[in-house]
Amino acid sequence: MAVEVRPERSGKVLIKNIGLLLSGDIDHPILDADTVLIDEGLITRVGRAADCDPDGAQRIIDCHGSALAPGLIDSHVHPVFGDWTPRQGQLGWIESSLHGGVTTMISAGEVHLPGRPRDIVGLKALAITAQRAFENMRPLGVGGGVKVHAGAPVVEQGMVESDFRDLAEAGVKLLGEIGLGSVKAGAEAAQMVRWARQYGIQSTIHTGGPSIPGSGMIDKDVVLEADADIIGHVNGGHTALPYEQVCALCEGSSRALELVHNGNERIALLTARHAIELKCAHRIILGTDGPAGSGVQPLGILRMIALLSSLADVPAEIAFGFATGNTARMRNLAQGLIEIGRPADLVFLDRAQHSAGRDLLESVRLGDLPGVGMVMIDGIIKCQRSRNTPPAHQVPSVSTP
Repeated sequence: MAVEVRPERSGKVLIKNIGLLLSGDIDHPILDADTVLIDEGLITRVGRAADCDPDGAQRIIDCHGSALAPGLIDSHVHPVFGDWTPRQGQLGWIESSLHGGVTTMISAGEVHLPGRPRDIVGLKALAITAQRAFENMRPLGVGGGVKVHAGAPVVEQGMVESDFRDLAEAGVKLLGEIGLGSVKAGAEAAQMVRWARQYGIQSTIHTGGPSIPGSGMIDKDVVLEADADIIGHVNGGHTALPYEQVCALCEGSSRALELVHNGNERIALLTARHAIELKCAHRIILGTDGPAGSGVQPLGILRMIALLSSLADVPAEIAFGFATGNTARMRNLAQGLIEIGRPADLVFLDRAQHSAGRDLLESVRLGDLPGVGMVMIDGIIKCQRSRNTPPAHQVPSVSTP
């Protein structure tokens, strides 16, 4: 007999003694506050302790001076079903990413499913099934309860407007990477993007050399003509375009510039610097592009933050914003910012033990990964001291009144 699974409720939660509060907003990255109140999964108050009424709190979290940030968002993953990847024959990769501070993942296509259907009926059926399956997975706590936005069909030649309408009506909100299927020409891709946009479906385009059998080279002319919402792995997945073409994408488009762990690190650094010079840093978002041939990267987003801060001279608080508020805005997500009314998807951080950095931000600027002391989704603690990061210098403690 089936038993209905009811989502856990957070009740009222008080987070106090925050030493550093990162907002996720790159225009105002650090908040002058040390206390956050949560009620039923939403942030209800951000301020000083004297301004936040603790009465009725069912759980009190003392940060002991450590940092609090929005949960990290991985803008580019390739899930299949459940917390399993056939690409690497590995279980538990999503939960491992939770231990790296990731609370939300965005699918760029369920492309690693063995025997993935490429006919139009089949690809639509797969997208709808994946969307439903990952939506239903969260209350069960599979993958640690990470919010996986999945069901991203890889478009194929022969699709027509009504196919996009059908997908949207079924709840599909994403397209997988354009270029991983048979649609590779700019004009053809542009038509698919227009149809998707008409029905409220966000599009991503593959950028650079081929990554899997069946994918192809997508150069800057195709990317610009297609005008997809997200320029997927602009630093290559794995092989990047020449830097001159990447500059053309920064200068000739207003779309999101996605930098990924499984790409060309040199181009990632140059792209970040160029976008900042062009005063369009708000377009930079971060992903891992995993699972992939290079494996699974539970700390991939933290690594990208440390890479950009230490080698591209991006202030650490801004680099955290690339992985949170920037992605939230480009991806139309409620989470990713510490603001009243936003979901309480949070990561508690501190400098790693024995880091040369004197605090979290300095340690990241020096290239060290921070330690994760706790991760929360919708106000509910999903893990405490991370099993994957170096141990944090200070970790929060939990008590009940």
